[in-house]
Amino acid sequence: MSRRVLPFAAIIGVVIMLAFFYRGLQLDPKILPSALIDKPVPSFNLPQLHDAAKSFAPEEMKGKVWLLNVWASWCEACRSEHPLFMQLSRTGDFPIYGLNYKDKQVDGEQWLRELGDPYKVSMSDLAGDVGIDFGVYGVPETFLIDKDGVIRYKHVGPISRKDWREIIEPKMIELNQLKGQ
Repeated sequence: MSRRVLPFAAIIGVVIMLAFFYRGLQLDPKILPSALIDKPVPSFNLPQLHDAAKSFAPEEMKGKVWLLNVWASWCEACRSEHPLFMQLSRTGDFPIYGLNYKDKQVDGEQWLRELGDPYKVSMSDLAGDVGIDFGVYGVPETFLIDKDGVIRYKHVGPISRKDWREIIEPKMIELNQLKGQ
């Protein structure tokens, strides 16, 4: 009897495994779960990229909806989203703050001089500690933070115009319209 059950159990196991693989192929790789969604922004105080004598802490943004974009000069994918951030920064409607991740200060500054600087402030996370606190998998990653300093959305990879138009901008508009969370 066990000779008949063993092959049947193996077939069932393979079918179940194939079902999980098939389900995995249907998932969007840009959507990675984050334990920080609906949690307060990790506390930090980092030097500003352009002036290390000045610092930035997320507490300064209380009462504002803002984006935190994690980028680096060595990141090719960051280049593809950069023109969109430049366009958005010209409107001034949505504040974008940069977290220069595991990058030399001089390289980050040169990159922004060459491509333009869309950030209200860019912080230098040379060791990557703040990126780790945010659960950064790689760059670019962008976090949408509400008026109370709570992370409401995480975008992994470069933001396309479609991502902006269909996901991020509507969320930012909604959060800006809320009186208080």
